[in-house]
Amino acid sequence: MSSPKEVLANAEKSGVEMADLRFTDWPGQQQHCSFPIGEITEEVFEEGLGFDGSSIRGWQAINESDMLMVPDADTAFIDPFFKHPTLVLTCDIVDPITKENYSRDPRWIAKKAEKYLGRAGIGDTVYFGPEAEFFLFDDVRFSTGTNEGYYFLDSREGKWRSGAAEEGGNLAYKPRHKEGYFPVPPTDKLQDIRTEMVLEMQKLGIGIEAHHHEVSTGGQGEIDMRFNTLVLMADQLLTYKYVVKNVARKHGLAATFMPKPLFDDNGTGMHVHQSIWKDGKPLFAGEGYAGFSDLGLWYIGGILKHSRAIAAFSNPTTNSYKRLVPGFEAPVNLAYSSRNRSAACRIPMYSPSPKAKRVEVRYPDPSCNPYLTFAAMLMAGLDGIENKIEPGDPLDKDIYGLAAEEVAGIPVMPGSLAEAIDELEADHDFLLHGDVFTADALETWIEYKRENEIAAVDARPHPHEFELYFDI
Repeated sequence: MSSPKEVLANAEKSGVEMADLRFTDWPGQQQHCSFPIGEITEEVFEEGLGFDGSSIRGWQAINESDMLMVPDADTAFIDPFFKHPTLVLTCDIVDPITKENYSRDPRWIAKKAEKYLGRAGIGDTVYFGPEAEFFLFDDVRFSTGTNEGYYFLDSREGKWRSGAAEEGGNLAYKPRHKEGYFPVPPTDKLQDIRTEMVLEMQKLGIGIEAHHHEVSTGGQGEIDMRFNTLVLMADQLLTYKYVVKNVARKHGLAATFMPKPLFDDNGTGMHVHQSIWKDGKPLFAGEGYAGFSDLGLWYIGGILKHSRAIAAFSNPTTNSYKRLVPGFEAPVNLAYSSRNRSAACRIPMYSPSPKAKRVEVRYPDPSCNPYLTFAAMLMAGLDGIENKIEPGDPLDKDIYGLAAEEVAGIPVMPGSLAEAIDELEADHDFLLHGDVFTADALETWIEYKRENEIAAVDARPHPHEFELYFDI
């Protein structure tokens, strides 16, 4: 824990010249505003600084635009990329008139979810461990307009470049489709760049467990952070994405966390490990299936029951549902298993230790707003515990080897963002418990997605439609 006085003293000692105040907008992108360090006094940590909330996506109307960003001293770090020494502070958003936290501030929603866990008397700590994947591309071009709509991606690692003439000669070693998992250099050409990302994250206090190349051709990678509590992990995930993008740009690459940038190869997921503890003891460990407790299985039951609604947060883009299709390791089946990676919830069996007992929810992707996604999953799991929702039988068989009648009985994830938003509209009472999500917040999310994303994509011709229909 850091006090404002300590933060400012350390900033002075480090020669800091600017302060960069950051917060997360409704869809999940960080925003920032910079101030000379002398403008950041101890009072600012209590009173905040004003900004125009009407210019932030999904937030205030223009007639009620004034808002305050109040920095959290515990989030302070020195930015590793700016030319001038800059102190970074993550902020909470407050109404300047009522002085209350803003109902649509994602970080406040996540804080309320953690508080609800304690008030419910179930546990005192919840841990999250996301495995966010990403792509690194050498060239990215896209455009849409009245008479055009196209994209072009290129990567030095792309299998499609096997026959290309390259400067200095084509030295081959391109990962084949679906064969990019764990190859050593020279096939893995991005080792040093990922290592640089890891080292920068560690300097910022983020615990890292491993990094590696991922399954897809075309520069897919993954860096695994050590688990942390809900709000802190959501903070870290946004810093993780910031570091990945800026280290990539330093090396002439563009990083993207878009779920499915490449056709006919694996997309980018974000498996999220989670567990609940109380008084220093893991509550998911027990004598049941895969060493799980009844409480842990009920948590899974709640996740599975509400997954189709959770998808509106965990898989929040139209592109997300191009990843959630069979055949590319994306889990579409709403079942659980100890080892089957086609199931939505998996219980990892790497360690027999009770402390390692956790559930891995495999369908989220890193385009999500982590504050909202982690909060929604926790609220679903707690609903499962409070109502003792059984998760049913585990899915330990190969889903692709099951008979048609067996597969028909397994519920699946939504097939589109529109379907997920409809599910959230129909199933959201569990999110309202403890006023964690407010009706206003949910209504705004549903309206924003329908009007700004679903309708916008549906209204535009798709490039492949020209392949199918132009000569009709």
